[in-house]
Amino acid sequence: MTRQYYSEEWSTRMSATLISGVAMRLCTIKFEGRETAAVVTAAGIVPVERINAHHGRAWPTDLLSLIERGLSPALLRDAERTPGGISPDNVAFGPLYRRPRKIWGIGLNYKDHAADLSAPFPAEPASFMKGDHTIIGAGEAIELPPESDRVTAEAELGVIIGKVCRHVSESDAAGYIAGYCLIIDMTAEDILMRNPRYLTRAKNFDTFFSFGPELITRDEVLDVSNLRVGTYRNGALHRDNVVAQMAFPPHYLLSFHSQIMTLYPGDIISTGTPGAVAIDHGDEAECRIEGLGSLRNPVRRRARRGDFTALASAGV
Repeated sequence: MTRQYYSEEWSTRMSATLISGVAMRLCTIKFEGRETAAVVTAAGIVPVERINAHHGRAWPTDLLSLIERGLSPALLRDAERTPGGISPDNVAFGPLYRRPRKIWGIGLNYKDHAADLSAPFPAEPASFMKGDHTIIGAGEAIELPPESDRVTAEAELGVIIGKVCRHVSESDAAGYIAGYCLIIDMTAEDILMRNPRYLTRAKNFDTFFSFGPELITRDEVLDVSNLRVGTYRNGALHRDNVVAQMAFPPHYLLSFHSQIMTLYPGDIISTGTPGAVAIDHGDEAECRIEGLGSLRNPVRRRARRGDFTALASAGV
């Protein structure tokens, strides 16, 4: 049975969501041997392929294409009227999508995290970029590379861009957001501590970016500043904080980066972590955001030749 990624209030929350007719949750699931977009409803998770077949529609069946087209309440209405919703207990999730044009990460956006690294608190966003080769989804393994002896996992709120934006003001930023998601970002901290100029290398090992399991449209998040983000290891809280304690809140980050370059639908801004926890082989890293859900990934040590054979032979 697939592990549960939903909080206990899931049914109640989804009933309230459906009443609005605007707020919506989407995901990517592993369905009939492939990854496909799906809509979360009170009756279960409905693959877009099934919606198209039942209603004779032509909705895109990958989530990135749905975002690029523009998320529509009509998709939710179609999903509600499609039979055969799948219980969340029986779903395997993929990442929301695997080929965004850009992933922006933000370092040291909470003062407490800057103190963890004995780093000066930045006067403007300390941003960096990650490649899409780092992407994994809920339940997929974070692979610890042999090149690092200390990897940390960092729970973060993700902002997903909904339409092309350039030179957007902070006051207008909300209109360019498709929604939010949960993220676990990884850092090879020992590499970073040797020299801060090694940040790109420290952040870009394979499997170093988990996001999902749902895209929660902005209409469901009444006040993003009240969201509480927590980094967990093996079910135990390491550090949490509320978005209101960010130095640079999500709308500011969108505006700031839109002055640098054009942002496109599906681009991701990972807004920083309240705290990074060291992870090791056999651990489970987790991001929890109150009201949005949970994202979990097992942790495995990768042998230098790219598989787990050496670990298995050693009985690990």
